[in-house]
Amino acid sequence: MSISPVAYAESLRVGTVDFVSPDQIKVLIDIEAPDGTALNTGTPRPFPRVNGYMLIPSDSGYLVGQVEWITIERSQYPKRRGLQDFGLIDLPYPLRKMSLNPLGCLIFDETDSCGNEHYKFVRGVKGYPSVGVPVLLPTKSQLRDIIESGANRRVLIGTSPLANDAKVMIDPDRLFGRHLAVLGNTGSGKSCSVAGLIRWSLDAAKKARTDDNEPNARFIVLDPNGEYAKTFEDLTTAKIFKVDASTSDYTESSIEESASEALKVPLWFWNSAEWCAFTQASAKTQRPTLIQSLRNVREGVFQEGLTASQEMRRYLRNLMSIINIDKNKGAPYSGGGPAKGFKDKLIRLAETIRVDESFSGQEKIAQQRLKSHIDQLVCSHPGEWPSIFTIDELDSLLRILADTHSVFGGQSTDVLPIDADIPRKFEGDQLLRSIEANAELLKVTDHVETLLMRVRSILSDTRMKSISSDTSIELREWLAKYIGDNQASNGSVTVIDLSLVPADIIHVLTAVIARITLESLQRYRKLNNGKTLPTVLVMEEAHTFVKRYKDDSEYHGSAEICCKVFEKIAREGRKFGLGMVLSSQRPSELSPTVLSQCNSFLLHRISNERDQELVHKLVPDNLRGLLRDLPGLPSRNAFLLGWASELPVLVEMNHLPEGHRPKSNDPDYWDVWTGKNSKGEEIQRDVDWKQITDDWQQLVNNVENDDN
Repeated sequence: MSISPVAYAESLRVGTVDFVSPDQIKVLIDIEAPDGTALNTGTPRPFPRVNGYMLIPSDSGYLVGQVEWITIERSQYPKRRGLQDFGLIDLPYPLRKMSLNPLGCLIFDETDSCGNEHYKFVRGVKGYPSVGVPVLLPTKSQLRDIIESGANRRVLIGTSPLANDAKVMIDPDRLFGRHLAVLGNTGSGKSCSVAGLIRWSLDAAKKARTDDNEPNARFIVLDPNGEYAKTFEDLTTAKIFKVDASTSDYTESSIEESASEALKVPLWFWNSAEWCAFTQASAKTQRPTLIQSLRNVREGVFQEGLTASQEMRRYLRNLMSIINIDKNKGAPYSGGGPAKGFKDKLIRLAETIRVDESFSGQEKIAQQRLKSHIDQLVCSHPGEWPSIFTIDELDSLLRILADTHSVFGGQSTDVLPIDADIPRKFEGDQLLRSIEANAELLKVTDHVETLLMRVRSILSDTRMKSISSDTSIELREWLAKYIGDNQASNGSVTVIDLSLVPADIIHVLTAVIARITLESLQRYRKLNNGKTLPTVLVMEEAHTFVKRYKDDSEYHGSAEICCKVFEKIAREGRKFGLGMVLSSQRPSELSPTVLSQCNSFLLHRISNERDQELVHKLVPDNLRGLLRDLPGLPSRNAFLLGWASELPVLVEMNHLPEGHRPKSNDPDYWDVWTGKNSKGEEIQRDVDWKQITDDWQQLVNNVENDDN
């Protein structure tokens, strides 16, 4: 005997609407409703259950609500009046109630060949129910329609324990295109989730391809703790870059050992802001000198093997750039001290213009004419406090400089100052000489000693030299290695192990890698008619690189510069195909700008009160009750919410085999103490402190050098 639709709907009823507001719906649970397990949906299901889903009939289908809390209230029945009841104890009758957060609507979609109805979930509520409307338990198929609804669900990441283990699948365009934050305490499964998202996405993409080629995907993992090298060791095309790969500490896999390469981020990749942050250059004197010096070395002013005539031509071009900068700032004609400083600069110019015997006759005449003009200009402003230079005098000086520059083979287009940030190759020693020469020219030699000392430190430090002093690599080669060659033929995953990078440069190095990635994708879009090259930048321990800072400070150090780069990526990266995945155990320390640009969140267990408060501010008001469950989430379980999910859903992440997990296990104290692990295998941890201290104090290299 078949049951009628009305009777079947009545069998799913568990209560009635008792209170309605835009962010909360209270339900009075029926007396006959199950109090532990519901059997009327076809399969046993726990009911009532916090964070479970309920349905309320509406004009377009059903309104979907998520259970926030369940309680028991005493009934407000009046005392009975009657002689026969006089003196009897009136016990309060318990009423069960629950509160629902309205999430969206379940709308009828189609009926399949077997006669089963299917629905699709749509965000937003068009109309709210009235008081007294029945509240229904969703069936197994309706639960699946709620969880599995949405277009382009291509990557399976787990199941929903609150929805009969319905599959939780995501759209990679949504998950990675608008930035994802994976937040949770240590040991909550956060790193495994990040590694799994990468692997499962690549596996799904490979299955979807019609050929046998690897996916044309690009994942760049910034790994400050060295956890991810082992994770992708079975992917033979995965690229691993780390400090001094020849002395790798990953000895567990020969495949991984052979796949790793030495990390190289040359000094000439750094832009002026990164140089200023590393050297802590002061704003008034050191920073302008450093920027001008970078222009010179990128122009090739200090290039080796130039003739005297070529060196003079580049020197004249440098002079024109400096005087143009002074003119545009108004220094020569703003009065008093600046004008006197400009006169001293002219005197110094006249002294540095020297005639070389290799010059041609025409070059010697032009050089002498320039020197005479400068002498005449200086003499026309006698005294300790000279009269202010006029713009006409500056224009006249620039014209004769341009004429002399032309005689030495220069062109008018050369006069335009080159961008100090353009990635042109130069040697570290050339930058040192450039700073010294410009400081002497600008009469600020005494003020740049600390700047020179910091530059020398990075050139002489053996820890930094292996990373930053290699000038043999070309920019094109670096981009192909670290971001991925054409069609990602050399691998889809790049792991950059930063665990042994010196603390002095780790923030600068990370900023350079992220900025170069963004700028290369910007230029790709420009040269390909608006098409983008989708790339994902993954940051483990993101609070190391995206730490909040005070914006009102005049000086920004390396950490602030690094954070600014990621803030720019968070704001603009989507337009150029660069998505971010942030993984952090301390969301309260992250930059608010970066967090506010993340449209999807995967929230694991969070116990810290400050971190919980911050996470609550990131989600809509009506979902904050859902996050009360965060402190008690078991490992591998997380809430997925935001743009990547049609509705907030509790996900039990797919199991990741032990060999594919990041190397972030807890220390095995007991096994080391007892000498055996749980499998009965012997555990031995020998210590050779001499080997460690020799490496630490860099004595090994010194001994090798002495032997040579």
